[in-house]
Amino acid sequence: MKSVKIRKSPRRNRRVFGRLLLLIIAAIFLVFAGRFAYIAVTGHIAGVNLTKRSQKKYKADAVIHAQRGTIYDSLGNVLAQDINAYSVYAVLSHDYVGPNKKPLYVTDKKKTAKVLSHYLPLSAAKIYQQLTPANRAAYQVEFGGAGQNLSLSIKRKIEKEHLTGIYFNESPTRLYPNGTFASHVIGIAQAPKGKESNNQGLVGVMGIEKYFNKQLAGQDGYRNFARDSYGYAINQKQSKVKTAKNGQDVYLTLDSRLQSYLESLLTDVNKKYQPKSMNAVLMNAKTGEILAASQRPTFNASTKKGIDSIWRDTLVEDGYEPGSVLKIATLAAAIDSGHYNPNQYYQSGSIEVGDKKISDWQTSGWGMIPLSQAFARSSNVGMVKLEQTMGPKVWQEYIRKFGFLKPTGIKLPGETAGTLQYDRPLDQATTSFGQGINVNVMQMLQMTSAIANNGTMIKPQILSGINQDHQLKPIKAGKPIKTSTAKSVLQNMEDVVYQDYGTGQVYQIPGYRVAAKTGTAQITDPNGGYLTGTSNYIFSVAGIAPADNPQYILYVTLKQPQNMTDSAENILAQIFNPMMKRALEYTKKAEKDPQQQVKVTSVISESTTSAQKKLTSLGLQTALVGSGNLVVQQLPKAGSIILPNQRVILMTNGAMTMPDVTGWSKNDLLKLAQLTGIEIEIKGSGYAYHQSLAANGLLDGVKNIKVQLK
Repeated sequence: MKSVKIRKSPRRNRRVFGRLLLLIIAAIFLVFAGRFAYIAVTGHIAGVNLTKRSQKKYKADAVIHAQRGTIYDSLGNVLAQDINAYSVYAVLSHDYVGPNKKPLYVTDKKKTAKVLSHYLPLSAAKIYQQLTPANRAAYQVEFGGAGQNLSLSIKRKIEKEHLTGIYFNESPTRLYPNGTFASHVIGIAQAPKGKESNNQGLVGVMGIEKYFNKQLAGQDGYRNFARDSYGYAINQKQSKVKTAKNGQDVYLTLDSRLQSYLESLLTDVNKKYQPKSMNAVLMNAKTGEILAASQRPTFNASTKKGIDSIWRDTLVEDGYEPGSVLKIATLAAAIDSGHYNPNQYYQSGSIEVGDKKISDWQTSGWGMIPLSQAFARSSNVGMVKLEQTMGPKVWQEYIRKFGFLKPTGIKLPGETAGTLQYDRPLDQATTSFGQGINVNVMQMLQMTSAIANNGTMIKPQILSGINQDHQLKPIKAGKPIKTSTAKSVLQNMEDVVYQDYGTGQVYQIPGYRVAAKTGTAQITDPNGGYLTGTSNYIFSVAGIAPADNPQYILYVTLKQPQNMTDSAENILAQIFNPMMKRALEYTKKAEKDPQQQVKVTSVISESTTSAQKKLTSLGLQTALVGSGNLVVQQLPKAGSIILPNQRVILMTNGAMTMPDVTGWSKNDLLKLAQLTGIEIEIKGSGYAYHQSLAANGLLDGVKNIKVQLK
């Protein structure tokens, strides 16, 4: 049987295939149409809100940083101020283009290197090398430290060169024009670290910068704007802007003249005797104003050199046994409570308390002596006698009355309250001469203020005010003792300095009457007991002057000098005597010339003629920076409180020109550097007499000016 072949029609097959393909296409179309309809109606895809995604792509928020407030001293001098620093970088990737494929990357590397070498401390060859990295795929390059912390004037000059592919990052930074200057008190502000710190301003991490961070920081604003696919801003009229609220200015009680002198004295003693630490504070006895305060080790707030040596503000954060200076409180408590008989004799040298022997610093003693000599001789045995006569309960009450065991409340972070070891009779006895009790520097100043103010204790203050509100008033911390008691203790403090048996004769200052108390405190050994050796002590002195009308209290501590080539008293006197004398001389000068301080008025946007006339009428000097006829900036700022005859520097709207700085002080030169952004290298001390750039010379392009003082 023959097989039958069935022939398929090619035309029919094509028709079937076409219908099948059409159905597939229709099905795909319906799927996409449904998908598009879903997206159009809901605005979502895969859980993503497309409307918000689109807005995010074509809208952007720009943070408007608030300017951090300025910190001033009591005379209106700038101690800390915001400036913007810039870092330069170069984009190398050819993928970075603008509209119409316009190159936004570096197109001429040799020219770029040559131009940048005029503004950065790098050679053209070095810059060219960095612009041609081994990794050709590098998107962008930076220039290390040489390309960072550029001033606004340098940034503008580079921008005027119109170099393709060169861009800048802006970051706020803090200017501390005085360098090593109450560094732990003023503190520092810096950008926070970590990924979350992007677009954040500076944050105070120490001292006043930390304590008043909220007030100084202000509140950032923002600008919400539309942008095109290339990232360029469009429709500026539709931008939403929230204005930044700048930080408030903080005024301190510090006096730059006295502070600078104290820093110099501490530096000299620190180099010569190499103590492990030092503290020194000068306080106005009547108001509690801290006029000068510093410590060693310290650091340069401008360069940050030395900052790793110690972060603590030892004036408030460190507790220590004060030693014999606390005998001021012991004597005052005994007199005030009626347990002091100056004519009572006792055997000096040593005394048994429980099973322990307490000795005088002169272990053989001075024989039988009256209690009236115990304080001036700094006799431990005499103080123990007073404590035993008072009894532990009465003595402890006075410890608390004098403000120990609780912070003074000074506006500095981390103030310690102190501790008291008071369980056994031995503990109670040793507190009478400053052992077994931990205090801070400010507590000691507060205690001493009761002696200087007829029994009324004054709180130490570092804050003069916020913004224009800086009318400081004394804050009473109580009246622990009677007026008669304070006068009696003050006389005993004079005996320390002027009696032939006093331990502080070295603190006499010709022309002035000084009252003081010396101290030598043992240092606790981590292994138990106390350290031994001639230098293993905290040596100290607290002084009041003039004794007949107290104006100042100066307290200095010196811990473990490693090069003790002089006696402790002679070392401390190298700080105490010149510092107290300088303060007293300022007081005498002010009494002879009782001019009031001047509040600087604003002259910005006024003509130079009008501005100079207005400031001169206030008793101030003026100096112009620039050749224009309109004032655009001024230092000190409006509202600053300064002394008569100080200089106000005015920047005009013309080209920046160098003023004649003959006779200018260091502080005036620092103001000039701050205003112009130009580094001024100052050599010598005194007043300016030579400048490397002549008066009226153009400052444009100048990076450094040298000024000699004498």
